[in-house]
Amino acid sequence: MREQIFTFGQYLHRKFGVKVSKVPVSISGFTCPNIDGTVAKGGCTFCENDSFSPSLDRARALKGFYLNLDSTDNPHLEQQLQQLQWQFDPLSKRLQEENGAEKFMVYFQSFTNTYAPFETLKALYEKALSFENVIGLSIGTRSDSISEETFKYLAELAQKTEIWVEFGIQSIYDETLVRINRGHDSANVKETILKAKSYGLNVCGHLIFGLPGETKEMMLETAKEAYALGIDSVKYHPLYVVKRTALANEFARGEFEPISEALYLEVLMEAIRLKPSHVSVQRISAGTDDESLIAPLWCKDKNGQLRSINKILKSVGLKY
Repeated sequence: MREQIFTFGQYLHRKFGVKVSKVPVSISGFTCPNIDGTVAKGGCTFCENDSFSPSLDRARALKGFYLNLDSTDNPHLEQQLQQLQWQFDPLSKRLQEENGAEKFMVYFQSFTNTYAPFETLKALYEKALSFENVIGLSIGTRSDSISEETFKYLAELAQKTEIWVEFGIQSIYDETLVRINRGHDSANVKETILKAKSYGLNVCGHLIFGLPGETKEMMLETAKEAYALGIDSVKYHPLYVVKRTALANEFARGEFEPISEALYLEVLMEAIRLKPSHVSVQRISAGTDDESLIAPLWCKDKNGQLRSINKILKSVGLKY
C-alpha cells in the first residue's frame, strides 16, 4: 500500500466538504519592484519581462503614479475590478463543468500582488471575495513587498475567510539570490514568513530546484529550512529557460546548465520525504509546452513529467 502525499486539494476538501479549485487571475497595472527598478533592474534572470522595451518605462511610470496617488483616487481601479470579474466568471464556470468544483479560491497569480496602494489592494480583494461560491483568496507576492498595513488587514480577513499568502522562497542561499538578481536576501524571506505566521496567515512557499550553481545538497537544505519556517503548503518547480530572459543569454553563452530530469526527480523525491506530513503539496513540477521554452526539453512534456514523478514516488511507497 502506497502512502498518499497530502495535497492542497485534500486540505481544502477536508475543510470545506466539497471540491474547491483555485481560479488564477492577473490584474493589469501590477508590476514588481525587481522590474520597475525599486530593488533591482531587469527582474529575476529566469523571468520573462520587457526590461529593454518601452513597457519598462510604463511600469516605472505606473510606480510613480502609485507613489503619488491619493489612496482614494485610483482612476484605474474600476477597470481593474472589471478585469477581475471578466477573468473569474469564465474560469470558474469551466472549472465547475470540467473538474466538478463547487467552491473557489481566487488566486492573484501574476507579478507581485501586494505591491500597490493599500486601498487598491483592499478593493480588489473584497471584490474577489464577493463572487459567488468564493471561500477565500491566495495572494502571490514577494517577501520584500508586503506592508504591515496589508498584513494586519489580511489577518482580519482570515478571521472570517480562507486567506493564503504565497511567497517565492526559491533558495535560502544569498549567493544564489544575487546570481538570479532576486533583489532581496534570504534573511528577508525568513523574517517575512515568520511575520506572516505571527499574524495567523496560511503560507505557501515556492521552491525552485536547479538554480544556477546549486548542488543537490543545497536544494534539499532550502527545502528543510522552508519547512522549519512553518510554511503550510509548498510548490516545487524545476528551473527552465525561456526566451527573452537573462537566463536565456547565460544558457546561450554556456554559463548555465539546466537541471536534468533525473536529478530533479531525485531532489523532488527526497524533498517530499523530508516534508512534515501536515504541509500540503500544491505543485510538483512546472514547464511550458509553447515555443518560448529553450531548455530543458523535458519540461515541455507535462504528462511525461507526471508519469516520471509518479514512477519514482512509487519506488519509495508514495503516490501523488
